[in-house]
Amino acid sequence: MSAVAPIEHPEPAPAALPRRVGVLLVNLGTPDTADARGVRVYLKEFLSDSRVIEDQGLLWKLILNGIILRVRPGRKARDYQKIWNTEKNESPLKTITRSQAEKLAAAIADHKHVVVDWAMRYGNPSMRSRIEALAAQGCDRLLVVPLYPQYSAATSATVCDEAFRALADMRAQPTLRVSPPYYDDPEYIEALAVSIKAHLAALPFEPELIVASFHGMPQKYVDKGDPYQAQCVATTDALRARLGLDASKLILTFQSRFGFDEWLQPYTDKTIEKLAKDGVKRIAVVTPGFSADCLETLEEIAQENAEIFEHNGGELFSAIPCLNDSDPGMDVIRQLVLRELQGWL
Repeated sequence: MSAVAPIEHPEPAPAALPRRVGVLLVNLGTPDTADARGVRVYLKEFLSDSRVIEDQGLLWKLILNGIILRVRPGRKARDYQKIWNTEKNESPLKTITRSQAEKLAAAIADHKHVVVDWAMRYGNPSMRSRIEALAAQGCDRLLVVPLYPQYSAATSATVCDEAFRALADMRAQPTLRVSPPYYDDPEYIEALAVSIKAHLAALPFEPELIVASFHGMPQKYVDKGDPYQAQCVATTDALRARLGLDASKLILTFQSRFGFDEWLQPYTDKTIEKLAKDGVKRIAVVTPGFSADCLETLEEIAQENAEIFEHNGGELFSAIPCLNDSDPGMDVIRQLVLRELQGWL
């Protein structure tokens, strides 16, 4: 009787890597060091972006390399040194954005296949490096979250540009989603209102009015179709309604103008100067266009504009912090991310 051949059991195929979803929080950027060299590297990348300075012709290159990058880095480095996180040797924007990513990861930790990371559009960690890192962890889907409540081509669009450039060099591209602006999102407006009320309640004085200062942009960019100004107005209108304030008690202005073009008006510094000269003694300033405190809020508003106000007769000035990684601020980011991940979770 012939022997029966034993049944062979093939080795099980190795388990495939779990499919993961990457979430990348992106903010504008920061120098790596608070010295002229670090600021020069940062400014060169930032001001060479045609979304930021649209005319990148020969004249601009001469101005940028012959004047701006020789003069401005030293002055800006001194400004960064006033606000620098010396303990971690980094700017507050980097510290806060990292914390936002860490807190978001903890808040959605029950979604085991979601990986949260963060990047800067200019400077480090670069978007390209973090997109590649997420792909290496098995993320075949990617949600990019520009941390700008209001859309503009010079902020949100250039985040998309950089994401697309990174994907253009990848053979196995992750599927990409980009979160929309959230300038009138009820959760965002509510978080701003809660933050403002809490700050005002802790002040030893009552402001006569609040200035809502947004980052400016050249007027011609809006004339060409950028929706940024309209979205800043919508944010301010919604915030006025939520706080029960009229236009005389919550004023919209634009800060941080640069160069010789006409920028969006009214200008923050000129408005604050005029308020002081007109006899206003007590004001607070909120910056609803920034998701995290940075040079423009901590130095330009809280220091430079405070000095302008006091120099021209004002007495009491308070800068209201950005939402940062506060509980209300993180609620906004968490709900935005979970909404945009629908169908992927």
